[in-house]
Amino acid sequence: MNHDIAWPGSVRPGGRTARVRESVLQVAGDLLAERGFAHLDLAEVAATAGVGKTTVYRRWRTPAGLVADLLVEMAEQSLPRADTGDLLEDLTVNARLVARTLADPRQGNLFRAVIAAATCDDATATALHTFYDTRLTEWAPCVDAAVARGEAPPGTDARAVVSAVSAPLYYRLLASGDPIDEATADRAARVAAIAAAAGAFVG
Repeated sequence: MNHDIAWPGSVRPGGRTARVRESVLQVAGDLLAERGFAHLDLAEVAATAGVGKTTVYRRWRTPAGLVADLLVEMAEQSLPRADTGDLLEDLTVNARLVARTLADPRQGNLFRAVIAAATCDDATATALHTFYDTRLTEWAPCVDAAVARGEAPPGTDARAVVSAVSAPLYYRLLASGDPIDEATADRAARVAAIAAAAGAFVG
């Protein structure tokens, strides 16, 4: 997730519009990571990005609207899901991607800010839910393919398996403060794969 993440799909506007969007969203992400949602000011974003204030207010309207588009941008730029032919390997790729993102100082702070904002702002919450829905939709087919190969039983909830991979990593980011490293990511993937194989996610 850094400029490391993303779920494929959206068509970006071209030319000046694309450059304005890229510049504004880069600044917005930096300010969010540095100060949090409560201090995200559209006028400051416009000035720092070198973009007219009117343009920013007309296009994004509110800080929540800006955060929503930032999440769309992050989704556009993420890596497509793995397709190794093995559930554990696919989930490990996923877990390591999440871990790298959350351990990155800028991206980790950005996610903390967005998640905090989502607890008190409905528009931000909707944008965050859409981001994760996109992510789960992208990665769920690796679990469905594992079911078809016989690695997990029929009826396995693919989205629940993918969620189980990320959950302990987000717990470390938001609650315990324990390190988020590759070993932790690999363990999260292994636990989810074992649980899926045992039928823990059926029904």
